[in-house]
Amino acid sequence: MNKSTILTLAISLIIPAAAHSADSINMIVGTYTGNGSKGIYTYSLDLQNATTRLLDSLATANPSFAALSPDGTVIYSVDESDKPTDSAVAISYDPETGKTKQINRQPTNGNAPCYISTNGKIAITANYGGGSLSVFPINSDGSLAPMSQLLKFKLTGPAPDKARQNAAHLHCAVFSPDGTSLFATDLGNDKIYRFAITADTLRQTAVYDLPAGSGPRHLTFSNDGRFAYLITELSGEVMAFSAKDNQLSHLQTIACDKAGGRGSADIRISPDGRFLYASNRIKNDGIAIFRIDNETGRLTEAGYQTTGTHPRNFAITPDGNLLLCACRDSNAIKVYRIDKESGLLSDTGNDISVPSPVCVIFKK
Repeated sequence: MNKSTILTLAISLIIPAAAHSADSINMIVGTYTGNGSKGIYTYSLDLQNATTRLLDSLATANPSFAALSPDGTVIYSVDESDKPTDSAVAISYDPETGKTKQINRQPTNGNAPCYISTNGKIAITANYGGGSLSVFPINSDGSLAPMSQLLKFKLTGPAPDKARQNAAHLHCAVFSPDGTSLFATDLGNDKIYRFAITADTLRQTAVYDLPAGSGPRHLTFSNDGRFAYLITELSGEVMAFSAKDNQLSHLQTIACDKAGGRGSADIRISPDGRFLYASNRIKNDGIAIFRIDNETGRLTEAGYQTTGTHPRNFAITPDGNLLLCACRDSNAIKVYRIDKESGLLSDTGNDISVPSPVCVIFKK
């Protein structure tokens, strides 16, 4: 063995392998913790062979939804335990190693926070049980300051679904692409609310009424910000809107749940902007796939992929090659490869075993 070989071996023993490379990406998984889960898990995902490696786990109650700070170093998650102690949680995150550590937590003062979003200056939770939105300023170290604003909503009229629309149920809070507005969905009242953002304060500027019994759940914007797409949990539809100047104008409604499961959940657009994906639960669990017309924003059916049981949240890798779907009741994250021409999904068979997964996120 020559000196060069010995030196190379010595260096390889001293320097640990990186958590990810150009061929891999780190991801964050949130869970419900009543089924043996610790809480937050981080993994390294190999983008070539679609396999994963566990990096870290953090004990925290029911982190059913999470969001990353713009610089990717802080995770903001919810504690959706449906108790008075429910909180928003700040977690330090090393995007290289996947290591996590709780920074602090602040009470939401609204039960069952099921969604959290951030622009790096504030974090906002949508509190399903509380029928409210909670606003938290973010300190320079990434920690959450005490809540600065709580916006409560009441049931405004008789709703078709007496069991699931018995109160206001805020389900998501999404920043507009230009960062000047926030949009929130209210499943109980069949409404979308728009707010102007000033520092750590929201001011309601518009209310969009939706068909009675539709149950709006998650909202997303097209990559260029010209269109918005809403998935309705109860009616099982995707609604397309033009979003010029943050004014929503209805363009189209198309069915995504043809089995009548009344459990449609999440909605995502592929990084190239060509396809939209919508998950459905309770009956014929799976993901509906639509092609997006880039000029008009309208959707056409492209296919359907059955999944594991109760597909809740899912995420697409930034390169657009893989879709990972959190199937809560299968205790698995299904890993699919995306055909970029057709938008269709193929199962890689590389399921990630984790108790009650409900949220998957990547740094954009």
